[in-house]
Amino acid sequence: MWSGRPGPTLPRPTTSRPPLTRPPLPLRVGRPVALLAIAAALALPGCAPETSRGWECLAPANPGGGWDRTCRSVGRVLEDLGLSPGTVRTTNLPGAGGGVAMARAVTRRAQDPSLLVAASSGTTLRLAQRQYGRLDTDDVRWIGAVGAEYGILAVSRDAPWPDLSALMREWAADPGSIVASGGSAVAGQDHMKLLLLARAAGMDPLQIRYVPFEGGGEAMTALLGGFVQVFSGEASEVEGQVEAGNLRILAVLAPERIAGDLAGVPTAREMGFDVEWVTWRGFFVPAAVPDSVGDRWVAVLDSLGRSEAWAQERVRNGMRPFLRTGEEFEAFVAAQVDDFRAMSRSLGLLPPEGG
Repeated sequence: MWSGRPGPTLPRPTTSRPPLTRPPLPLRVGRPVALLAIAAALALPGCAPETSRGWECLAPANPGGGWDRTCRSVGRVLEDLGLSPGTVRTTNLPGAGGGVAMARAVTRRAQDPSLLVAASSGTTLRLAQRQYGRLDTDDVRWIGAVGAEYGILAVSRDAPWPDLSALMREWAADPGSIVASGGSAVAGQDHMKLLLLARAAGMDPLQIRYVPFEGGGEAMTALLGGFVQVFSGEASEVEGQVEAGNLRILAVLAPERIAGDLAGVPTAREMGFDVEWVTWRGFFVPAAVPDSVGDRWVAVLDSLGRSEAWAQERVRNGMRPFLRTGEEFEAFVAAQVDDFRAMSRSLGLLPPEGG
């Protein structure tokens, strides 16, 4: 669900510390700290299914980001429709760009019929880059996607760039002068949006300075606090701050302008950068759960996705229609992982095939 043509170059990931000298070249399965976190989760012994407190949605990031909002919004509608046995609680488990949550699901919660884990195109991207250690797509059962949203680039209200073209001109002229934040890990989807834009602008993508956070809420706070100059995320993450006059969206990474409050925001393509990024929002469960449990989750998400209640909630959360469940969704995930792997190789983030 991404699109980008070869082109420009960009700056590197950083915080107030010195910039990262080139994002992992090749990106060997997540940085050491991330791998240690995943390994620790994988080493934990199994435990009995936690079913006594109703269903639980595991959000692999801190509150305020897309995974967190996906869990909470879906949980509300499941309760309202009577599709859940009671309250659907959200648990935030950040770490390794979603890797800690996946590891927890396939080890300690491997046979838990009450567990649903939020996922997105960021999940499949990390799997494509082998950022989750020995975890792979086959370790979970992909249940479905219930919505999608488009990527955006935002700046503070008093930022000096009137549009995306002005930003990219200055960035290309002095890559080290601008720092961006996002709610995904290095080489995750928020970072990848910047790399594709950089390439489309004729820059070296690996010069982009990028600060990763465990969720879009923290990344946006960094922008509002003046610690970074650009925020890479999704439209729904910034709409409240845009309405409050605190942020400006320079471009939406969609094939055409999106309806609603952001209808006046141009696409990157309109500004001369042929880049799109669509983020689906969905779920997986541990592969070890019985088929009957997996089939139940597919039926539940399919019912939710076709309901009017979800259509209204989806719009409130800035998501577009995107319903894929069961085998159709599993095939979609497999194809996207292959596409993302090829894209990562083209950007120099993975070694050549067979290398």
